[in-house]
Amino acid sequence: MKQLFGLLVIVLTLGLGYWFTKKSNPAFIQSKPLSDDAAQKRLLSKIKVLQKFLEKNPKYNNEVVFLADLKIMSGKNRFFVYDLKQNKVTDQGLMAHGLGSETGIEGKLYFSNIPNSNTTSLGIYAIGKDYVGKFGKSYKLFGLEKTNDKAFERFIVLHHYEKVPYEEQSSPICNSLGCPMVNEKFFNRLEKILDNSEKKILLNIYY
Repeated sequence: MKQLFGLLVIVLTLGLGYWFTKKSNPAFIQSKPLSDDAAQKRLLSKIKVLQKFLEKNPKYNNEVVFLADLKIMSGKNRFFVYDLKQNKVTDQGLMAHGLGSETGIEGKLYFSNIPNSNTTSLGIYAIGKDYVGKFGKSYKLFGLEKTNDKAFERFIVLHHYEKVPYEEQSSPICNSLGCPMVNEKFFNRLEKILDNSEKKILLNIYY
């Protein structure tokens, strides 16, 4: 009987200890901010879109894709390299968006496919051949959707620029004239992936 009573005391003590710990740390289960969760959901959603697109268009690289989430502030990493075989992000960096996409309202951007608008266009792009231009080595972009099908006409290209920081920061970075513009050090890593790919790699810019 004493053994049974002692066992009940131990169980009760452990139960109260668990309850007290849970009440003292109500936010313990939230391991990361909601914004990160939302960005993760957007990323996975766009990965599914690209996978379906690749099933219908096998001429493009089906092992790696690039994505850019413009809901994320430009001072934070928002250009992602995603390995479709390993199902994970393998690299990431900062990316500037078009000056014409600024609305003057924090957290709200405007997008357009109009020539000379200096805006970023949303949608799926095929990354074409490289060339040497005003910003050094750059890659031509071909818009594959109605929202970005004038990309080649607008001279929208993937390039680097010295004023794009390498490290994340708390404030927005500089703007481009509509091109996805990244830091040179990050560009060098993208360059290796692009130049070693036998097929064109897709880039999905979304919001």
